[in-house]
Amino acid sequence: MRIGVIGAGVMGSGIAQVLAQSGHVVHCTDVAEDALAKAHEGVTTGRYGFERAVTRGRLDRAQADAALDRLTFSTDFESAVGEAELIVECVPEKLDLKIKVFRELDRLAAADTILASNSSGFPLASLAASTDRPANVIIWHWASPPVVMKFAEIVVSDDTDPQVIERVREIAAGCGKNPIVVKDHPMAWGYVANRVYAAMLAEAGRVVAEGVASHEEVNQLMVDCFGWPVGPFAMVKGATSGWKD
Repeated sequence: MRIGVIGAGVMGSGIAQVLAQSGHVVHCTDVAEDALAKAHEGVTTGRYGFERAVTRGRLDRAQADAALDRLTFSTDFESAVGEAELIVECVPEKLDLKIKVFRELDRLAAADTILASNSSGFPLASLAASTDRPANVIIWHWASPPVVMKFAEIVVSDDTDPQVIERVREIAAGCGKNPIVVKDHPMAWGYVANRVYAAMLAEAGRVVAEGVASHEEVNQLMVDCFGWPVGPFAMVKGATSGWKD
């Protein structure tokens, strides 16, 4: 499948890498040349990049080279969109920006192209309403780092085409993810995962504000008690700025 990824940040580049590694031809585009350069560096030599995967025995050299050959980074938005059967939008989490991008995607993409968003919590209804193809618009919410996390929160509404839902589920499963389909709730931010996480993070903030424990201590307690890979505050930092060695 030919897939366009819009945005080459922490999430967009990781998503593009996973899709290419899973056999898809992927064109990742961004308006910033430096973001594209950083993305290319990340998928090749970064912590979760192809070189590390080969070194650790998770991919052989031929698999890594083939995946990289399927992956293009460029500022050519129209090519990324016009040739795609599926588009995954990964621009910054600003609703007005996402709506603007979806209007452009609707204008440039083929009529049957699926338009997916990696939004962290904006309503599907808002994005779908900005297009003339609401049945083909869906949320495919990934977790950071995309290469590692099996999370795939698929958000749908009564207007979403069942064939679109099934196709996205199949693609997610083919990427080694565990797709869970949930219902859109236009009056609430965060779908399921981030609604629950936001409540937990708010309480963790209160614990620190009350002087009960420090940010670092809260992080460590949650790791030690619940087996989380990182604590709640470290999760926010990693999801926004990337995961360092």
